[in-house]
Amino acid sequence: MKRYCIAANWKMNKTIPETRDFLRAFLPLVKDIKDRDVVISPPFTALSAAADALKGSGVKLSAQDVFWEEKGAYTGEVSPAMILDAGCSHVIVGHSERRQYFSEDDVIVNRKVKAARKAGLEVIFCVGESLEEREAGRTFDIIKRQVETGLAEVGPENLVVAYEPIWAIGTGRTATVEQAQEVHAFIKKVLGILYGNKAESLRIIYGGSVTTENVDNLMACEDVSGALVGGASLKAESFARIVSFK
Repeated sequence: MKRYCIAANWKMNKTIPETRDFLRAFLPLVKDIKDRDVVISPPFTALSAAADALKGSGVKLSAQDVFWEEKGAYTGEVSPAMILDAGCSHVIVGHSERRQYFSEDDVIVNRKVKAARKAGLEVIFCVGESLEEREAGRTFDIIKRQVETGLAEVGPENLVVAYEPIWAIGTGRTATVEQAQEVHAFIKKVLGILYGNKAESLRIIYGGSVTTENVDNLMACEDVSGALVGGASLKAESFARIVSFK
């Protein structure tokens, strides 16, 4: 029986007091859920406060990004050790917004994945195609390149792959159940070539306008093992409903 992973990506939202208020409301709503992993990804400034609030809850803490060097003259960057020090067990790497707005390519993503894994962090590794790429019939080519280059020389341990079609992130558009399953099955095939039998235990989660209305159908897909949730994770009640999908 697969163990689902449901992760919240708050992006550039929530102050420290807002983070505390959210967790104060959210944790009682999910305290009895033990059969799936729940991950919260606040902004860097709120990580330590979130770590304190999450103690003893079983809910895991993730950073939204990481730099690939351990220390040095890299103004504004945050190292894997600093993320661990803040109380994180996870980190998101390769999100489409990092790729789009900050020009992170597959090579940069790979460096970040390697650094995070070396430090002992579990990586939520994101891949996904743009609307133009999908309409041009290039979805599988893009996904294959992102997986193979982004995970080059990286083992399957402590890894979750997140498929986030760029055209569905924050747009209100969601991949159909058939579209999600098709790409997840393809990712599973690519991972199988990379890792052999070890790929069987890897979780592939879906992100892209996941809501309380569509989560049950998405999670029913054979090769979908969880969700990376953006906007719907900003309210305690809606994210609790997504975590509690049936």
